[in-house]
Amino acid sequence: MELIDGKKISAEVKQEIAAEVEEIIKNGGKKPHLAAIIVGHDGASETYVAAKVKACHQVGFDSSEFRFEDTITEAELLAEIEKVNQDDSIDGLIVQLPLPKHISESKVIETIRPEKDVDGFHPMNVGKMVATLPTYLPATPAGIVELLKRYKIETSGKNCVVLGRSNIVGTPMSVLMSRKASHGDCTVTLCHSRTKNIPEITREADIIIVALGMPEFLTGDMVKTGAVVIDVGIHRIKSDKTKSGWKLIGDVNFDEVAPKCSFITPVPGGVGPMTIVSLLQNTLIASKKEIYS
Repeated sequence: MELIDGKKISAEVKQEIAAEVEEIIKNGGKKPHLAAIIVGHDGASETYVAAKVKACHQVGFDSSEFRFEDTITEAELLAEIEKVNQDDSIDGLIVQLPLPKHISESKVIETIRPEKDVDGFHPMNVGKMVATLPTYLPATPAGIVELLKRYKIETSGKNCVVLGRSNIVGTPMSVLMSRKASHGDCTVTLCHSRTKNIPEITREADIIIVALGMPEFLTGDMVKTGAVVIDVGIHRIKSDKTKSGWKLIGDVNFDEVAPKCSFITPVPGGVGPMTIVSLLQNTLIASKKEIYS
């Protein structure tokens, strides 16, 4: 069993991005600029945006944050997004999810200009992904593909099971793994809360990507020997074995599943660091106007 080290790979990719940014600036180009809009004071969102800002500085990007109280109306938020759309100094914009219940996530996503949608959520960019056209790929699925690539894990012709069908991870992940591309070409089964006999399906899988949001859902008896397991979940639970009184676990029961795997991602330190790196890669592409000129 080999651990897939997302921290190590993300550090390598950041070094590559930083070197490219340095070259761009040396040749008279502008720094890539990523902006984040955050509404309210959700703890996980605050942590994630802070990590994005830190990562921007590490690779030489400019970054901006626009913070609003959760009392902001939908119309007011859409107007703020439009301001960023019109600002030519900003290459990429993310609006941190989740949003307050009175604001439509789909309206927000559709208001962001496709050329600044470095999360890869706009319908135009999703459509380009499905059509295998150059676009910004959703950050977490793109990060997972990067891990498979850098660990030289064979995917062509393999059976891949994706657990979870969210628009952010599960559904785009199933598309990327089935595409005719390097580190695609899988036969993909997408499972969700209504799927029957999930253990029977996962036991046939060469690659299992778990993004259900259910702590330790995947257990040892659901995995065949030699499988590759990618754990997207992250949950903070009470623990009497840590100084903080808390520990992080994923959607996979690591102690049961890991001994049966050829490769597995840990939680934390697996998929998480790659999500931010993918966002940086998309912002760099946006600044170079590679997709939308």
